[in-house]
Amino acid sequence: MSAPSSANDIAALNGMFWESPHALRYGTRRGEHLHGHAEIARFRIERGAVDQRRTLRNVRITTFGRDFGTASTEYVPVGSDKVGRQSQTWVRMVDGWKIVSAHVSFGT
Repeated sequence: MSAPSSANDIAALNGMFWESPHALRYGTRRGEHLHGHAEIARFRIERGAVDQRRTLRNVRITTFGRDFGTASTEYVPVGSDKVGRQSQTWVRMVDGWKIVSAHVSFGT
């Protein structure tokens, strides 16, 4: 499991997700409930590149065997005092590690 560069490479980010209608990504924006790789990719393309610089804290990476793992973190975007949370479920596929489910939110 690896993080994309801070350049916010949309193609690379989309490539990290499982190319399946079963992939999920729930985000911070109203209605950002993305079901399937096509919706996830379309969202990123339509939104365009955004500043994703952030400070991570309480990072937890847990593996279960050699082919399944979760990554969770709290983050603070650069220039903000809001605390976000992000979790991802990763599975090793034939073509490498892919995110099958992701969730991003901000605390209240």
